[in-house]
Amino acid sequence: MEAFSPVPPQWTEPATHALTFCCPRCGGAAAVATAVWINRRAPVYTHNHKRKWQEFYHCECGTAWWGWSSDRPPNPWQVNDSPELPPPNLDPLTGLGDSWGSFDA
Repeated sequence: MEAFSPVPPQWTEPATHALTFCCPRCGGAAAVATAVWINRRAPVYTHNHKRKWQEFYHCECGTAWWGWSSDRPPNPWQVNDSPELPPPNLDPLTGLGDSWGSFDA
């Protein structure tokens, strides 16, 4: 079993979305999973153009679960990117005085 295989393994079919990025049955972390598969065929793009993937885990207790790669807890040995910024204001008519300076004659 390869984590980056284009074909999902059968154990992913009954997988449930775990909101806390751990096994919903026993609370085991992703690190104790006996198998992992990443759905790289269907990325989701966030508002700041970052990709996130579905990561499927088969826990040692036999439960299959998945979570978004962006929900994975931070790795203390990995240097993080810049913090997540709020979406940009795309309204061209707001905030012009702040960005264009003063128009006093």
